[in-house]
Amino acid sequence: MASVRKAFPRRLVGLTSLRAVSTSSMGTLPKQVKIVEVGPRDGLQNEKSIVPTPVKIRLIDMLSEAGLPVIEATSFVSPKWVPQMADHSDVLKGIQKFPGINYPVLTPNMKGFEEAVAAGAKEVSVFGAVSELFTRKNANCSIEESFQRFAGVMQAAQAASISVRGYVSCALGCPYEGKVSPAKVAEVAKKLYSMGCYEISLGDTIGVGTPGLMKDMLTAVMHEVPVTALAVHCHDTYGQALANTLVALQGVNLQKLLEAGDFICQALNRKTSSKVAQATCKL
Repeated sequence: MASVRKAFPRRLVGLTSLRAVSTSSMGTLPKQVKIVEVGPRDGLQNEKSIVPTPVKIRLIDMLSEAGLPVIEATSFVSPKWVPQMADHSDVLKGIQKFPGINYPVLTPNMKGFEEAVAAGAKEVSVFGAVSELFTRKNANCSIEESFQRFAGVMQAAQAASISVRGYVSCALGCPYEGKVSPAKVAEVAKKLYSMGCYEISLGDTIGVGTPGLMKDMLTAVMHEVPVTALAVHCHDTYGQALANTLVALQGVNLQKLLEAGDFICQALNRKTSSKVAQATCKL
C-alpha cells in the first residue's frame, strides 16, 4: 500500500499505486506488493502539448516489457475536459496486450464506460473524492451525485464481468478545503468498496501527506475496508512520497523501466527528475 515516482520526469509519469498483497497489520510489511503504473494516464493527462498516439502506445508497450503487472492505459473522459485523452480508444486498441498484464482505464460515467468496453477494456476505474469542493470543480457534481453516477457503471460492469477499481482523491489533504478527516476518507472508501470496487486507491492528490497523516488515515480506513483491498497513490510534491511508501518495490526490470522513462522524456523534450535515472547516468 504505497506509491513512488520511478524513472519519469516530475509530475509526468511514474505516479505508481501499490497495493499490499499480504499483510497482517499496520506494523507489518507485506511480502508482496502489486504495482499499478498510472503514468500513461495520470502522468500525461495534464501535458499542455498533445502527445502523439504512437508515442503513448510505445510508452505503454515499453512499460509492459519492463514487467509491470498493471498499467492504467488511458482515460475515457470527454475530450472537452481532457484533450490529451481524446485518443483513448485508439490507444487502448493499439497497445500490445501482454499475457498476465492488466490494462485498466478510467471511466467517469456511463458514456465513458460504454466507449471503454467497445474499445476492449477488461477493467475500469471510477474516481471519487473526500472533498465536496474538489468534487464539484473536478466532476461538476457533489460527492453524493458522483456516487449516483458510479452506480450505473458498477451495475453495467458487473453484468459484463468487468472489474472495477475505485479512486479516492484528496485522502490526505485538499487544495481547496485544506485538512481532511480520516473518518471522511474511511466513509468514502467504504462506500466504494460496498458498491463493488474490488480495490480502493487512496490518493495524496496534492502531495501534502506525511508518514503520521498516512498512518492515521490508513488506520481509519482499515476499520471499514480490508487492508488487502487498499492501495495508496502518493505524489512527491513536497518530497514525502518515499517517506510515505510503506513497502519496497519488487518484480520490475529497472533497466527497461529506465529506458521507458528516457523514451518519454525525449518525446516531450525535457530532462528527467528521477533520482535513479540521474544516478545511473552519472555512473
